[in-house]
This record gives sequence, structure tokens and C-alpha cells, in this order.
Amino acid sequence: MDRVPILKLGDILIVSIQIDLQDQSVLALQEDLSEQVVATGARGVIIDISAVEIVDSFIGRMLATIAGISRMLDAETVVVGMRPAVAITLVELGLSLGGVRTALNLEKGVALLNHIENVQIAAVKR
Repeated sequence: MDRVPILKLGDILIVSIQIDLQDQSVLALQEDLSEQVVATGARGVIIDISAVEIVDSFIGRMLATIAGISRMLDAETVVVGMRPAVAITLVELGLSLGGVRTALNLEKGVALLNHIENVQIAAVKR
């Protein structure tokens, strides 16, 4: 079974999905990612799906589940690199990915996480 690598960039974890995800690899990713969020104290998770060409309801639920797990562990999730065809398919399947933020690319995903953190810091200072 292939495992999806998880990279660390400061306090952000980056997951680049380069393989076809099967049930076992998704379960391993969820477990590995949740352990890494806790171990590193990550404030954000970026999931890069730019290599994903085909999606189904399984992939959509997986993204929403990972975002929910990360949120429970105090980390925001941003999905980046979504192709137009993938976005269209997700909408057609009725999967709005509630609670999952998106950005066009990795750079914009990092900027979004930094913006979220700045807003949260400003709110705490009030």
C-alpha cells in the first residue's frame, strides 16, 4: 500500500496526493495526518489535489472528513490545485465540501492560512 507523504513547512503540513486513493490508503492518510497535526502542533493543513484527475463521492467525503479531523485538532484545512473538471464533478455529485476552504494553488493556500491566523490573532487581542 502506498502512503501519501506529509511535508512540514513551518507550522503547516502539506499533503500532495499523487496516487489513486483506495480505502486503505485514505485510512492511513487520515491516521498519519492526525498524528502529524498533534505531533507538530500544526495550525494548518494544505491538501494538494492538482494531480487528481477523477473524483467520486469517496474522494469528496475523504476531503471533508480530513478537514473535520484537522479542525477538531485545531488546524484549518485548505484544498489547493483543484481542476475545473474536478470542481464541476463535485458540484454535480452534490458534494459542497462544507467546512473545506479552497485556493487555486499552493502559494494562495499558504496565504489563506496566514490570513486566517492573522484574523484569529486580531480577534483574541480585542
